[in-house]
Amino acid sequence: MSPNTSIAGRNRLWLLAVIPVIAALAAVATFAFPSSSSSSGGSTSASATGHEITILNFSFGPSTLTVAPGTVVTVANHDGTTHTLTANAGAFDTGDINGGSSATFTAPTKPGTYGYHCGIHQYMHGALKVT
Repeated sequence: MSPNTSIAGRNRLWLLAVIPVIAALAAVATFAFPSSSSSSGGSTSASATGHEITILNFSFGPSTLTVAPGTVVTVANHDGTTHTLTANAGAFDTGDINGGSSATFTAPTKPGTYGYHCGIHQYMHGALKVT
């Protein structure tokens, strides 16, 4: 066996040992950073710390948040990847939020329901109700 084959074999063994560890850490992180949404994906007016939308497991929680006009909303990204919270019609946009970070935006002053999505992961979506 050549030295290159031996190194490649060791790299594969190392990778096989690391993958279960990463999976276990991901499972722990899921329970360490719970979403503020209910499991049914219902609406809420505010979290315990104020008006907050949580990003966890590539989804927004709660799926719909109701706030007063002009309310400052915090978006906390508990995923390990960058996300955005971008209004579908451009009323607000957090810009990039790195994993483990947060950003804020101000709700529109005009009442209505504002759909939003992640500009990076288009399948992620939610709604902001301004009443």
